[in-house]
Amino acid sequence: MTGTPPGIGALRARTEAALGEAARAWLDKAATEAASGDTGNQQTPAPWELRFAEAGRRCGTEHADDARIVLLHAARADTPTLTRLYEQGAAAERRAVLAALPHLVPGPDALPLVEDALRTNDTRLVAAAVGPYAAEHLPPHHWRHAVLKCLFTGVPVDAVAGLAARARGDAELARMLGDYAHERTAAGRAVPDDLRRVLALTTPPNPEAEES
Repeated sequence: MTGTPPGIGALRARTEAALGEAARAWLDKAATEAASGDTGNQQTPAPWELRFAEAGRRCGTEHADDARIVLLHAARADTPTLTRLYEQGAAAERRAVLAALPHLVPGPDALPLVEDALRTNDTRLVAAAVGPYAAEHLPPHHWRHAVLKCLFTGVPVDAVAGLAARARGDAELARMLGDYAHERTAAGRAVPDDLRRVLALTTPPNPEAEES
C-alpha cells in the first residue's frame, strides 16, 4: 500500500495534541524508529516493536491504542508482523493490531486475527474485531455470528461497523436473531434492546414506501 490511509494523519495529530511533552517526544522518536525499515522476527523483535509494547506506560492507557496504531502505520507493518505482534501481545496490544487492520491490510489475509478475537470473551477485543476491517472482509456466515457474539457478550452493536448496510434484508440473520430471542424468552430472560434493533435492520426495504 502507498500513501497515507484516510484517518491516519488526523489520528496522529489528535494523539499528539492529547499527549504531554515527554510522551509526544517519545511517540515522535518511536515513529521515526518504526519508519526506519528495521524488521524483526520471532527471535529478535525490531526496536520499534519494543516501543509498541511499552506505549501504555509511555502514553497512558487512554492514548495507547492510538499511539500503537501510529507506530504500526509508520512501520508499514505487513500481515506476518501484525500476526506476530497479535499472538505475542497482551490484550491491549491485540486490540491495537485489530484497529490498525483497515489501514494496513488491503485484503482478507488478516481475517484469522479477527476470528481469533471473536472466539474470546474479552468484550474490548470483540468490539475491536467487528470494526471496519470485518465489515469489509468477513464472510456473511462469520459476520452474522460476530453480530450474535456481540449480543451474547453484551458488546453494544454500535461497535459493529457497517451494521445497517450488511444487515439490511439479511433473512438468515433475521432467522438467527429470532431463534436467539425465542431461546431467551423461553428461559425467562429479557430480549436485549440491541437484538430488537438489529432485527429491525434486517427488514427488507419496501420500494413502494420509498416511492410514496
